[in-house]
Amino acid sequence: MLSILGPAFRHCDGMTRRHFLTAGALGAGGLTLVDLLRGEAQSGIGASERAIINIHLDGGPPQMDTIDLKPHAPAEVRGEFRPIATRIPGFQICELMPRMAAMADRFSYIRSLVGAAGQHDAFQCQSGFRKSNMAALGGRPAMGCSLTRLRGSSSDPAPTFVDLMQGRPLVRNSARPGFLGPSFKPFRPDISKMFPRPLETGMVKELAALGSNHTTSLSLSGALDARRLSNRASLLSGLDRIKCELDSSGNMEALDRFHQQAASILTSGRFADALDLTKVTASELKRYTAPASSVERFVTADDHRSMRKLLLARRLVEAGVRCVSVSFSDFDTHSGNFTRMKHMLPILDQGLESLVTDLEERGMLDQVTIVAWGEFGRTPKINKNAGRDHWPQVAPAILTGGGIKLGQVIGSTDRTAATASSRPIDYKDVFATLYHTIGIDPHQTTVTDPTGRPQYLLDRGEPISELV
Repeated sequence: MLSILGPAFRHCDGMTRRHFLTAGALGAGGLTLVDLLRGEAQSGIGASERAIINIHLDGGPPQMDTIDLKPHAPAEVRGEFRPIATRIPGFQICELMPRMAAMADRFSYIRSLVGAAGQHDAFQCQSGFRKSNMAALGGRPAMGCSLTRLRGSSSDPAPTFVDLMQGRPLVRNSARPGFLGPSFKPFRPDISKMFPRPLETGMVKELAALGSNHTTSLSLSGALDARRLSNRASLLSGLDRIKCELDSSGNMEALDRFHQQAASILTSGRFADALDLTKVTASELKRYTAPASSVERFVTADDHRSMRKLLLARRLVEAGVRCVSVSFSDFDTHSGNFTRMKHMLPILDQGLESLVTDLEERGMLDQVTIVAWGEFGRTPKINKNAGRDHWPQVAPAILTGGGIKLGQVIGSTDRTAATASSRPIDYKDVFATLYHTIGIDPHQTTVTDPTGRPQYLLDRGEPISELV
C-alpha cells in the first residue's frame, strides 16, 4: 500500500503534479486489480537474479573494537574488550560478537581497507569515489543508481535501487545519482517511524535546507480509482497529456519515471508488501529483534529493533530490488566509545547472523552479496572522553554471500591498528568485487555523462582475488 509523493510542480492547467499523481488504494479492503506485473516479476527479475545489500555502519566503526583487536597494545589503544576465538583458526574478534565468531567461516573480513576520504557523507560506501570526483558535472553516481540506468525500467514492478539509510546519510544524501540526473535516484521510503533516529543538533538545519525532496514517501491515498489503476497504459497516457514541458533540471523526467513505476508497483503489490512488516510472522520478527539492552543508549543510536532493516532488505530483494542500502547508527564515537559499542555491536552481531542464516535457508545467499562497512575507521588512541575519533588511514569491512569465497581474513594492520601493514584494499577494489558478483565488468561497462562522454563504472580497482 503506497503512494509516491514528490515535490510539487505546477502545470499550465493549475494542477500540481504531486496532487495528480498520488496513487493509492480504496478503503480497508484494498484494490481489486488484475495483477499485471506479477508474472513479469516472477519470470524476469525474481530472486534468482543477483543483488547487493550494502550495510553502512554510520559514523565509522572502530577496527580495533570489532574485527582487528590488539590485546597486546598499550591500554590507551586496546581498550576494554577482550578478543574471542572464531571458527577461522587464529582469527579473533570482539567478545561482543559471539554469534559472528561461531559462524566466522561464513564471512570474509577485510582488516586493511584504505583510501577513505574522511567525510561523513559515506559517498565512498555507495560508489567507491570521493564526492569531488566529476563534481563539475554533478559528481559520480552511486552504484545502485548506475544499476538503475543499466538494468532498470520504469515498467519494473520494483525499483532497481532502494535506499533505506536513515540518520546522517539522510541529511547528506550519500546515495545520489550524480551526473546521471534525478531520473536515476534511488527510491528512498521514509522509514523513520519504524526506526526513529534523531539527528545531531548540527544536522537539523542541514536537513531543513534540503526541503522535502530527499525521500520517497510511501503512504496511501484514494486519489485514483481501481479502474484507472488496472489499466497502466491509460495512466501513462494521462501522464503524457498533463506534461507541458520537460524542465532543464531533469526533475520532470524523474517524476515521470517514478510515477510510471508507481503504476507498476501498485498493480504488482510485491514492493508494497515487502515494506509492510505487519505481513511478517511473529517468529520472523522475533528473529530480527535483539533483546532490549540494559546499556545506556546514545541519543542518536538505533535501538534493538533496528535489525529489522535487514529483514526489509531481504524482503525487497525477494520483490525484485537489485540493490538495497541499509544504515546502522551510531558509530561516530567521539565520546563513550565502549558504552556505545556495548549497545551497537550485539545488535549488529545478531542482525548479520539473522540475515545470513535466513538467506541460506531460502537458498538465496549465493545470489545476494552483503557488505558491512563504514566511511572510515577510528583512532587507535582513546581520547579524553573515552572515545575514538575519525581515522581515514584504515578501516574494517565484512563481506558474505554472492558466491564469494568465505572464511577469509584479508590484510593486517600494525600493532596499534593504525595503518595497513599488508594487503591494502581500496574502496574501489570492494566495488569491483561487488560488480563482479552481479556479473558486471566495471572496466568495460559505461554510463554516459552530461557531455555525452561514456564513463566507466570504475576508473581503477580490481576484484579482490582472495574472494572471487
